[in-house]
Amino acid sequence: MDKSDKRRYLYAMLAGFGSISLSVVLFFILYGMKNISDALKNLSDILSPFIYGGVMAYLLRPLCNHYETFFREMLPGKTKRAAGAVAVGLSLVTGLLIVYALIIMIAPQLYESIKSIWETLPEKINQLIDWLTHTFGEDEVLLRYMESAYQTLYTQLDQWARETLVPSISNLVSGVGMSVWRVLLFLKNLLIGLIVAVYLLASRKKFKRQSVLILRSALKPRWAELVLEEMAFVDKMFGGFIDGKIMDSAIMGVLCYIGCIVFRFPNALLISAIVGITNVIPFFGPFIGAIPSVLLILMERPIKALWFAVFILALQQLDGNVIGPKILGDRTGLSSFWVLFSIILFGGLWGLVGMVVCVPLFAVIYDVIKKLVQRGLEKNGMQEAWEQYKADYPDDLPEKHTRG
Repeated sequence: MDKSDKRRYLYAMLAGFGSISLSVVLFFILYGMKNISDALKNLSDILSPFIYGGVMAYLLRPLCNHYETFFREMLPGKTKRAAGAVAVGLSLVTGLLIVYALIIMIAPQLYESIKSIWETLPEKINQLIDWLTHTFGEDEVLLRYMESAYQTLYTQLDQWARETLVPSISNLVSGVGMSVWRVLLFLKNLLIGLIVAVYLLASRKKFKRQSVLILRSALKPRWAELVLEEMAFVDKMFGGFIDGKIMDSAIMGVLCYIGCIVFRFPNALLISAIVGITNVIPFFGPFIGAIPSVLLILMERPIKALWFAVFILALQQLDGNVIGPKILGDRTGLSSFWVLFSIILFGGLWGLVGMVVCVPLFAVIYDVIKKLVQRGLEKNGMQEAWEQYKADYPDDLPEKHTRG
């Protein structure tokens, strides 16, 4: 047996050993997936204050940068060092004041609207049945259907109250104690998160430079530049999209409230809050917000529910064709198909949070795949195919830039 045969057998043995080892490792990973999931959940619970603080600092960072730039230009040379501290304090106070103002303005009226709807719900249902009877006439089939539906709903509610609600009252006391503890724990994490946000905002430039130094020390210059470029793209995607979407949703909520006041739709503030909040969700948000809003109006003034549906459709067209593009621009470069795909995929995986972050997250994944394809084509000597693709689809993804 010559050396080449021995080398071939050695490579075959190493390949077989590697395959078996990887299979064993994969088996234990899958077998311990639940333990890994539980460990990650416990870790996320422990780090909740830092997660809250990181999210708050990330959302307040553009405001902090604007404040710091303003004060550095206004203050004299020796006091410029204080610009960073003043900017951090003002950005945090501004964020808290915005949240406080929203709670003071919206919460009491929302509570009154929900309370009024709950207290008058049976009467509103009867009025809706009377309106349907008056509108569609004394149709025996329709009347029997409405009576059957009403009786079925009443029976199910009564059964739920007797079989589920009443037995649950015995566990309510212990449940209240646990709920109070969870609320206190959340408030504690939120308070610590505010402190963490202050530290992160104050040291954001230092942490950024430390991260760059660690990355350049661990990777070769070429790979370090690629990773830094991709991280800038991630920052642009998430920061720009989420900030823009929040502003867009706030404008939609205000416009909806003004329209509800002008056209005298009932429960104007509650409906506007629903429309504004659900508008944060791409693609499906307007439909998710419109359905409960139409039902709320339908119970009070059925004929106005139709007019509200027309109004919200026109408002969403205004948002989709004018307001949204002006604020967000073409930040992701994703087609409607991939937006729909990302919403269904990440919404199924992570629920509401997945539906909110799905578009920028999938845009990052799309960009990474695009770069891998480009490098593969270059490696295989097929650069012409990539150039032809770029010529046919020049707006595949927007140019990369950071938020600052």
